[in-house]
Amino acid sequence: MSTVTCGIAATAIAMLALTAAGCGGSDGPGDVPSDAVAVVGEETITKADFDSLLEQAKVSYKTQKRPFPKAGAPEYEQLKRQAMQVLVQRSQLEQRAGELDVEVSDKQVDERLKQIKKQYFKGDEKRYQTQLKQQGLSEEQLRRDLDAQLLSEALYKDVTSDVKVTDQDIQAYYKKNQKQYRQPESREVRHILVKNKKTADKIFRQLEKGGNFARLAKRYSQDPGSKAQGGKLTVAKGQTVPPFDQTAFLLGQGKISAPVKTQYGFHIIQPISAVKPAKVTPLTQVKASIRQQLLQTKKNEAMTGWLEDTREAFEDDTAYQVGYSPPQTGTTGTTTASP
Repeated sequence: MSTVTCGIAATAIAMLALTAAGCGGSDGPGDVPSDAVAVVGEETITKADFDSLLEQAKVSYKTQKRPFPKAGAPEYEQLKRQAMQVLVQRSQLEQRAGELDVEVSDKQVDERLKQIKKQYFKGDEKRYQTQLKQQGLSEEQLRRDLDAQLLSEALYKDVTSDVKVTDQDIQAYYKKNQKQYRQPESREVRHILVKNKKTADKIFRQLEKGGNFARLAKRYSQDPGSKAQGGKLTVAKGQTVPPFDQTAFLLGQGKISAPVKTQYGFHIIQPISAVKPAKVTPLTQVKASIRQQLLQTKKNEAMTGWLEDTREAFEDDTAYQVGYSPPQTGTTGTTTASP
């Protein structure tokens, strides 16, 4: 699906990123009206809702120039399951939102739609309407998808509003993951990389006679990352190929190496600074990033738990039309970082 398509559709399929994979409930026509595919709590999911979502999938396949799977094929059954998961989850979230007094206003939907038009169509109403038509969407369908998207965001914010990260949490994480905050020895060097020894020897002789290293690097070096800087780069101990690494850290400052062979060719290396000793980045410098990382993780866990509780709360109050019930499973999916 193209970026524009993703933006305009705001399709409910995206809500799968928040859903728990398991969907319980009974499977029988006695609980579900003939024109519906499921009943979730006090809400009915109509066959028209289901068909509309599959139509969006068909358009997506067409856009990608992929044949839409035939009814009964494994891929088609997977699409059916995804559609049912989306619709059931949407219904569950709408009902739980009512219990929590979480609402989405028409004004919020208007603002999100305006944002989409500006971002993807630069405010061109004609282009927007053309894209709607190409995607087989009515503006009413799009607005409903946007409403669902905004609702999931509002619920995420509400459910995770009390999540906190303490200084003790941060210190424990820092201590446990000390390795990732270690900085190895490093050094400023410059080098010239060429493909064959003959050229390397020629350059080395010029340098021995006082040739300008930077000028020769810009002329001959095959290393695009350092050539424009006259061969300059910062190397960390153990992070370059062994022959280069050994020469760069053993050679005295200002000394010029004879050609060193590696898998990339022949290098002439000159250290231009002393070796900076290894050190550990202090907690004060990474505290903010650790806090943000832990906060996001805790929020994800809180949302995962809430979604699982929601699924379980509706499990005995959900009924499916024959042929539309997803497989019974006790596992749950993974939540995204945010809606």
